[in-house]
Parts: sequence; structure tokens; C-alpha cells
Amino acid sequence: MGMWSLGLGTLGVAIVGIFLANTDLCLTKAAQASLEYLEDADLRSTGNDENTIKAKALWEKTGAVVMAEASELSSLKTQLEDLGVPLVAVVKENIGTEIQDFRPHFAGDIYVDEKHHFYGPLQRKMGGLGFIRLGVWQNFMRAWKAGYQGNMLGEGFVLGGVFVIGAGNQGILLEHREEEFGNKVENEDVLQAVKRIVPVQ
Repeated sequence: MGMWSLGLGTLGVAIVGIFLANTDLCLTKAAQASLEYLEDADLRSTGNDENTIKAKALWEKTGAVVMAEASELSSLKTQLEDLGVPLVAVVKENIGTEIQDFRPHFAGDIYVDEKHHFYGPLQRKMGGLGFIRLGVWQNFMRAWKAGYQGNMLGEGFVLGGVFVIGAGNQGILLEHREEEFGNKVENEDVLQAVKRIVPVQ
């Protein structure tokens, strides 16, 4: 009887763990970022010069779409260029060949945000339970089929997002935060937000 009780208890714990992992009950809620918080971020270029700029320079005149960990938006680059709005990637680290491996999957400038402004102001992490979430595995398979495998180095548990930021002081027009690894924003939502940008003359 004792072995049966132990087995049922273990099964019950496993079921509860899987249930919790596939809900947002254990996930820290995202705190909305302010324009002031984002524009103060120091971003280091990954080009030949490796200059550091204030993030505000990315959207000051034209607005911008800034993505933290969401390479699928590359498909919008031509449409965004037609609208005069740059598409920029922000990553939290550059370890080994990480950025070099990422470049074939992203057609835009890539910056390193070492203080993780674009992952905050309340940084959210998805721990080991993320690996038993159905959505994570679906997103992983989608990325793998597209040829992007990421790497196994550095801090891989921080959730990112996408921002559409208007020109000047127009503000944040869209803020999408990943709910789990690989959770992507709808391209149509990004385009609708971009169409609201009013460039500074």
C-alpha cells in the first residue's frame, strides 16, 4: 500500500508541475516600460566600430521597431523600409559566435543591451519549467525548421519582447512581451502600430 501511495503522490506532483508550467501562474508579470526608461539605455553596436549610442537615437527622427529576441520580424523589413521606419535587434549579450550566427536570420542592425533595459524594467525569467511547456516546444520546432538554433551559452532564461516606438516624444505605440520562449508578436499588429508613427520634420 505504501508503494502505491508513493507512486500516486509522485504522479500527482508531476501532474501539478506540468499544469503549473503550462499556465502563467509562476511567471512574473511584465511591467510596462516607459519611454524615458528605454531611451536612456546604452546600446553597443555590433558592427566594425562597436560604438555605444543612447537608444533614443534609434527612433528620434523616424520611429523604430525594436525587437529583443524575435527574429521572425525580418520578413517585415521591406515594408518597414517603405514606411521609413528602421527594424533594429537588441540582444542581451554577445558570447562566442552568437551574433554572427544570428545575422543570417535578421536583416537589420544588431545592438547589445548589456544592462537589459529592453528586457525590463522588471526582468522576467522562465526557468526549467519552461521546458515542459507545450508552447515552448512548438516555438522551438518552428525556429528549428526555419534554421535558427540559438546557442547553449550565457543566460538563456530571460524573456524578451518587441517595441514599436514613435518618433520624438510620440511614445511606445506597441509593447509585446514574450509569455514564453519564442512567443512572437503578430506582424499585422506591428504594421498597424508603425502606420501610426509621425516622423519628425
